[in-house]
Amino acid sequence: MSLLELIRRRRASLPDWVQEWLDVLVPALQVALIVLAAWLLHWLLKRLVLRLARLYALPPAIVLPLRGVLRWLIIVATALLVLGRLGVSAEVLWTAFTGFAAVAAVAFFAAWSVLSNLFCALLIMVAQPFRLGDDLEVLDSAEKPGAKGRVVDINLLYTTLQETDGGGRLLQIPNALFFQRVVRRWRGGMAAAAADPSAAAPAGHEPG
Repeated sequence: MSLLELIRRRRASLPDWVQEWLDVLVPALQVALIVLAAWLLHWLLKRLVLRLARLYALPPAIVLPLRGVLRWLIIVATALLVLGRLGVSAEVLWTAFTGFAAVAAVAFFAAWSVLSNLFCALLIMVAQPFRLGDDLEVLDSAEKPGAKGRVVDINLLYTTLQETDGGGRLLQIPNALFFQRVVRRWRGGMAAAAADPSAAAPAGHEPG
């Protein structure tokens, strides 16, 4: 039997002044338990994210936004639970939640291209289909050549290639494009590939 159930069963036998205090203490105890549970959940998720970051060598540019999203999700869920314990109508909470969800859905679809690039950046960091210093060619089709250059930077939205034809121009390619096209990769650059022909391989595949 929980403490709250025990208090409810014994409430009728308690003095009036104690019952008045219980109307304050019981919700306060429930709110404290909700906040404590939220803090513990946030602590566990933070440790999990940091462990994954060390395991897969994720950069801070990926880890910090992920921790921020998890933190705000926990804060919003905790606030809704606390308001419910304080007597706010469930209908009001549901209306607020559905309104927030509708706005979030519209924002999600409006920013889909940005979010897809963020997710693909995470995949690039974890799976490492290519790395800094590799030469890449993004093929539009099997017959036509595509954008080609050396990987000089990988951020949350773009991978930057520097053309190796002498011009030195920079090409910013959305990260999602690498998962929609065939990508030819020269590990360590074309010079290294010339010395070791097995270094040329499609992105995401290591030669046997």
